Amino acid sequence: MNKWVLLEHKVYFANSVDIHYDFLVENGIDCLTWKFLKLPILDQASIEIYKQPNHRLVWLYRIEHELSDNRGFVKRIDHGIFKNVSDKFDSELYRFILDGELLYGLFEISANSCRLSKNY
Repeated sequence: MNKWVLLEHKVYFANSVDIHYDFLVENGIDCLTWKFLKLPILDQASIEIYKQPNHRLVWLYRIEHELSDNRGFVKRIDHGIFKNVSDKFDSELYRFILDGELLYGLFEISANSCRLSKNY
């Protein structure tokens, strides 16, 4: 059904907390997944993004979840429906139109960078 989700992932260490974001898009049997350290801002510079192993579909529906083996805490901070405007769904260039509160507009992923713009 072309769902996507943005998760805030807090990883606990002895004296600190590491925060990153996971961006997941539904891919039929699972979710394509990327990680970034800060949120992209509409019509601003590209930021770094890193492809991760695909995640299970259950993450599209969880609002908050404590991870097993003390791996941290995940909280959904945005979600919605996307439209794929890429030539292929399994390429180095991904282009999605998103409809979220934080992520909306054209979200482009190319290699290890992403950009959010209102031009689509």
